[in-house]
Amino acid sequence: MTPRWRWWFLGALFLAVVIAAIYLPILRRNIRQAAKLQQRSEEQARRELTQPTVINPSDPKVKAKLFWASGADDGTLSAVTVELPLSKDPVLRSKQVLNTLLAGPVDTELRTLPPDAALLAFYLLPDGTAIGDFSEALATSIPSGIESEQLAVDSITKTLEANVPQVRRLKILIHGQEVETLAGHLDLSQAFVVNANAGPGPRAAGLPSPSAATPALTPAAATVKLAEPTRKP
Repeated sequence: MTPRWRWWFLGALFLAVVIAAIYLPILRRNIRQAAKLQQRSEEQARRELTQPTVINPSDPKVKAKLFWASGADDGTLSAVTVELPLSKDPVLRSKQVLNTLLAGPVDTELRTLPPDAALLAFYLLPDGTAIGDFSEALATSIPSGIESEQLAVDSITKTLEANVPQVRRLKILIHGQEVETLAGHLDLSQAFVVNANAGPGPRAAGLPSPSAATPALTPAAATVKLAEPTRKP
């Protein structure tokens, strides 16, 4: 190889390295974005098959506030306004906003609840105590740690507070059973305050009487007392 061709070869090699250095980060970003879109598409398809839809298009559209992670890596939530057709019935309305919360935000990194978690049942007692029965994935798939567990429960309670004023407090069950903690840290033995200023409302349509035997409601859950939740180390 002559000196002239050697310089041409080195120049072309240097140019190729520069181009690769410029476009490689762009290529990586595009791959990550494509992976996120594919993950969201697969998750949405799975939810459409496994989770019952309670959204009724004939319901009036309302600007609902849903609470997902802020993205600031400081354990805080951020309210996102989403226009949804919401029922006036507090039980159906709660199911609608919670199912939307469970579906997650567009940016999956901001979700607060496991993607495979589902709302199995929701009841509202006459005193304003709501009972939310979630699938086992809420406890088993969430990252264990007080911050992630607290963030998950806060996103649920704040979403209910912003959209369903009849809910005063929330008792969380896992697959119809009371559990001591969410994933080893956050205490679930007591109800969480949702809206302390809300008065008890009328019984919603389809709500079983407190004496009715319901698999998802244990006797302890039906007579839950309000207490400040404690965090277990």
